[in-house]
Amino acid sequence: MPLFTLLAAGVSLFIFVTGSFARVVGNLLPPEPWTGETLAIDASTKSPKAIPRAMPTEILRGVNIGNWLILEKWMDETNLFVDAFSDAVDQWTFDSIAGAEEALQKHWATWFTESDMEAIAAIGMNAIRIPIGYWAFNNTGTPFIKGADVFLERAIIWARTYGLKVLIDCHGSPGSQNGFTSSGHEGTVEWQAGNNIQRSLSVLKTMARKYGSTGYSDVVFGIELVNEPVSDYGNNFSITKEFARKGYSTVKATASNPELQIIMHDAFKNPPSYWLSLPSDVSSTNSRQFGIDSHFYQIFSSVYLSLNVQSHIAAACNWASVLAKTKQIMPIYIGEFSAVMNICIDTDHTSYPGTSCSSAGCQCSSTPIDKWNSSLVEVTRRFVEAQLDTFEYNASGWFMWAWRGPSAWGIKNLIETGVMPNPVTSRKYANQCTSSIYWTNTTIVDGR
Repeated sequence: MPLFTLLAAGVSLFIFVTGSFARVVGNLLPPEPWTGETLAIDASTKSPKAIPRAMPTEILRGVNIGNWLILEKWMDETNLFVDAFSDAVDQWTFDSIAGAEEALQKHWATWFTESDMEAIAAIGMNAIRIPIGYWAFNNTGTPFIKGADVFLERAIIWARTYGLKVLIDCHGSPGSQNGFTSSGHEGTVEWQAGNNIQRSLSVLKTMARKYGSTGYSDVVFGIELVNEPVSDYGNNFSITKEFARKGYSTVKATASNPELQIIMHDAFKNPPSYWLSLPSDVSSTNSRQFGIDSHFYQIFSSVYLSLNVQSHIAAACNWASVLAKTKQIMPIYIGEFSAVMNICIDTDHTSYPGTSCSSAGCQCSSTPIDKWNSSLVEVTRRFVEAQLDTFEYNASGWFMWAWRGPSAWGIKNLIETGVMPNPVTSRKYANQCTSSIYWTNTTIVDGR
């Protein structure tokens, strides 16, 4: 999940946003020891005579199932992180508290259900991205509680029932690849320390053996090697690229599904500049089996926080060139993006950046979404549709963050308020990226 980069005097500063508060992460705990792996019950099909296609033949339109199998406190502070768990900041600290297993089982059983999967299919989506932590397969030497893979299995069964593809995303890696709550262990970045890279590869092998088998090839289209590894603060980008090569080789050699997509997050590096040479390195057959995942948010950097609505839309349109250039070489997926902006709308539809109004009738996007007026709904829908159009025409697929979440972070909320098109392929404001109205007097921002 989200992080942003502030650039000042040539220094990159990675900051995580929890709710309305941003803070630099630092601290804390040493990497955990590591041994053996286990797997949940098997929901694969029985040895099909012909391998069903897993590699997408159409653009994937999907959603992240965030805060389900990896907890993110900011997404649900009032239900799970309460009472004895109120001081927990991440899954590591949550799982360390007495009673955590019972609380997790209840959360896993209720946060995302079959009815949610049915609703996702009903709005025209055809895919889901499921974040899961390495500890679902091996938690030895850690406080992490196992059992999430059982619910992953259920989700795969539901996805098969409703005709959706699944991207299994290793969202939390040993030692923490970014130090953020979303990795399961907030604190220092120690993914590349000790034997943590080897531990990552071991988990990926376990995942590939099961979910990369032909019994899952009709529904599991891809495995993501790691989510949002930072490129400093304990990580070396050269090591990250080498991990991508080894991860690809490990998964490809283990999986029996020859079409399984093997996807790597871009590590916040512009794909055309840093990643386009990798497909030829990892695949001599040029099968396009290796893909890249990029995350496009317009809420976490100081650049985007200063934009009005027109400039947000222009920035979304401007992402097209980066995506199209990358897609010529390898599949590129937008693994995360959102409807969230930092804007206020006056009664005359003038927009400006901010979180508070100075005139009567004005409203800001920081207002809870169920209180939004028609003007705020309209401009946010324009922003969402511009992003969707850019991704539809220039990427291999997209996954919005997230199905459930606070205010405009939850697609369920966006659908209910009319901010998200339903079905997701419908448009009220078509062809925005070719319309001069949004390219006049705007700040054009390169999304990468």
